[in-house]
Amino acid sequence: MELRHLRYFVVVAEEGHFTRAAERLGMQQPPLSQQIRALEQELGFELFRRHPKGATLTAGGEAFLLEARAILDNVDAAVVRAARASSGTVGRLSVGLTSSAAAHRFIPQVMRAYRDAWPQVELEFREGNAAELTDALVQNQLDVAFLRRPVSQPEGLTFESLLEEELLLVLPVGHPALPRKPGRGLPAVPLSALRDERFILVRRSGAPGMYANLVEACVQAGFVPNVAIEVERMLTNISLVAAGAGVSAVPASMQGFHAENVVYCTIKDAPPALSAPLTLAWREEGQRPTLRHFIELARKGQA
Repeated sequence: MELRHLRYFVVVAEEGHFTRAAERLGMQQPPLSQQIRALEQELGFELFRRHPKGATLTAGGEAFLLEARAILDNVDAAVVRAARASSGTVGRLSVGLTSSAAAHRFIPQVMRAYRDAWPQVELEFREGNAAELTDALVQNQLDVAFLRRPVSQPEGLTFESLLEEELLLVLPVGHPALPRKPGRGLPAVPLSALRDERFILVRRSGAPGMYANLVEACVQAGFVPNVAIEVERMLTNISLVAAGAGVSAVPASMQGFHAENVVYCTIKDAPPALSAPLTLAWREEGQRPTLRHFIELARKGQA
């Protein structure tokens, strides 16, 4: 049994006449009658009572008509859904975010623009550090992720830097390294003024690039930093600085958190490596249209 047999049957049932049904289908009457006979033989019962004025449905034919229409309607609906999925207008997209990446205004702008352009695509979100999100991409548990500096670049993943931003120091209010007379803009503090401080950083395994670059910059400034506390999320280290547990460094987009208890400072004579990239990562293989649209939109947003 093929779908065309069901369509032939439904048209004959609607017309109540083989000749008119054949004309509607754009075919000859004898082949249409043969197809219906073949369908009846396959089913094992008659669908129509034939008479000189046309054809009427048998009891079995009436029951089969309901099912045939339902099948054809489901097929048509499936075609529509598949067409929408193939064009990326419906579906699901899972997005990973590090806490520091999510703090950048670029991220909600991209998310809102994507929702506006493709409102029928369901967005799912997952937070983690760069290492966790990279592993989730490898395991095909995520479609795309926003992170800072990649911890590794496994085969099969693409990492594209969207933008770079300044790395700022975070000091508790009243810290002795802060200028006594605040000027316009952010205060500037040299790393050497923090040689005796306790540093609070995201664990090296979660953000090895930023971690290593800051440690190297401190060494160039004449001291090895005392990394007293390592945390999982960058928002946590700001909270700990606010509590007076030490000092830290974060991307510039995070300034504003705990503003009443911490001061964000530029790094005086900071080396070029002390910056925080915003990176988009995704699987190269098997890209769905929903993912392609997301990547294109993110690229336009940073242009």
